[in-house]
Amino acid sequence: MKKYIKYIAIASIIVIIVVIAVLANSRKSEDNNHDESFKMVTSFYPIYIMAENITEGASHIELINMADTNVGCIHNYTINTADMKKLENADVFIQNGLGLESFTDKIISSNKGLQVIDSSKNIPELIQEEDETNPHIWTSVSNYIVQVENIARELQEKNPENAKLYAKNAKTYIQKLNKLKSNYDTELQDLKGEGAVSLNESFEYLGKELGLNLITIHTSHEESALSAETLKNVINTVKQNHIKMIIIDMNDDPKNAQTIANETGAEIYRLDSGLTGSLEKEAYIKSMNSNLEILKNIK
Repeated sequence: MKKYIKYIAIASIIVIIVVIAVLANSRKSEDNNHDESFKMVTSFYPIYIMAENITEGASHIELINMADTNVGCIHNYTINTADMKKLENADVFIQNGLGLESFTDKIISSNKGLQVIDSSKNIPELIQEEDETNPHIWTSVSNYIVQVENIARELQEKNPENAKLYAKNAKTYIQKLNKLKSNYDTELQDLKGEGAVSLNESFEYLGKELGLNLITIHTSHEESALSAETLKNVINTVKQNHIKMIIIDMNDDPKNAQTIANETGAEIYRLDSGLTGSLEKEAYIKSMNSNLEILKNIK
């Protein structure tokens, strides 16, 4: 009896050892897969939504957004320690481009071997004032489509394992975006040639796509920074040009827009620039459809 007990004990020990070895190998395999994952970091919210649609279902990847989704425009953003932590061991940094991410050089110097995807390549008819280019290209659906194409194409080159999926996802997403663009073209034809004032430079590309005669007042996204003299000049411009539309972002302080409206009789339209929002894949399309509904009701 003792002999059998001895055999059973030995067998149990062997089973335990085998189980531990299997679990250890499994954990090692998981760790290796994680270490070997293709890590992509997007600069801020609009670029993340593009990448999210392109990479859905991809194998062995990690997609992270660097700046918090509520940051808004990162034109004057100061990169912090938490941001740099997210970039550790990243393979690719996906940015908007056109100087919006002024911190890119710092990121590259701190992360040797990091590849940068610039989504702004081949954007037609950039809006420039003096020596500066307006980088808020995504508010034009046409530009947004080019950005998606740029990101998808470069990801196919840099991560060939998922190249076919990236191409397929981009095609599906662009089909939806083309439908959105078609709706804008069809339903907002009457806005072409209409005068408008925007107190947020993010909407310059949207205004151009709509064919608006748009006058943009550069406020660095802080309308409260408008001086009394600037405000007076805007009011005079609105009156002289019989402008009936004042465009601001849904998150902007409406104080100055309201002052202009009170003095001129123009209407305020609060649009979504797509700078913040939910992380769902359809976020951009939903925000642009929301803008479409607002713009359709302009008298």
